Amino acid sequence: MEYGGILIFSLLSFAVVFLFVVLTSALGPKRPSPVKNEPFECGMTPEIKEGGVPTHFYVMGMLFIVFDVELAFLFPWAVSARKLGLFGLLEVVLFLFFVVLGYFYALKRGALEVE
Repeated sequence: MEYGGILIFSLLSFAVVFLFVVLTSALGPKRPSPVKNEPFECGMTPEIKEGGVPTHFYVMGMLFIVFDVELAFLFPWAVSARKLGLFGLLEVVLFLFFVVLGYFYALKRGALEVE
């Protein structure tokens, strides 16, 4: 059983986290007040705007995640670039071509415009 240590470590980790969550909710002080029940927003009184958050912020966040994850794929290539040779270089050039193509597509669609 090669992975027995990892399994035991994972089970103990989950048990400790579960124990901490249960103990803090059971033993922690419970003094609710109207001020504590309000959402915190930089010390200012929260304002409810109609329509919520513009979808532009969600699009910008998703684009950041997508490009960040795609660029994280370059690290393994950089580590083994010499071993991969010309084939690896062509593959990463093709990969970067599609990343840049996606960037220009998002730029053309106006997804990166600040309103």
